[in-house]
Amino acid sequence: MFTPTRDQVRQFFFATWKKYREHAAPQGIEGLALDVMLLHPEYHPVLDDPEHYLDQEYFPEMGETNPFLHMAMHLSLEEQISIDQPRGVKAEFDRLTRATGSRHDASHAAIECLAEMLWRAQRDGAAPDATAYLECLKRRS
Repeated sequence: MFTPTRDQVRQFFFATWKKYREHAAPQGIEGLALDVMLLHPEYHPVLDDPEHYLDQEYFPEMGETNPFLHMAMHLSLEEQISIDQPRGVKAEFDRLTRATGSRHDASHAAIECLAEMLWRAQRDGAAPDATAYLECLKRRS
């Protein structure tokens, strides 16, 4: 499993954004990442200032959203959908997109399920529960 550091994830987003701003073609997963970044104009000032935001701390208990974590969750979801892993995630996501009328809204609903699955796995010191993840998606509309 690929487990990049916080700085590596942030550098990836900064580098991909810089390539976009310089009109360079994205390579591989950069294309998916760029799609995610373009969905979130509120994060563009952050992406434009890597010197300031590379080491920025975000505190959810103070109402702060970590833009890098949020974009990484979007990216993880897109990868799951593209390979239908866990099996059935693509169909559930397609259903959720139809139900919400918006791919972006569906993504945010699915990301809540993904985050819950990861939190439970970390809390319990166990592998992520794909069945519970898919059940969570089924409950969303």
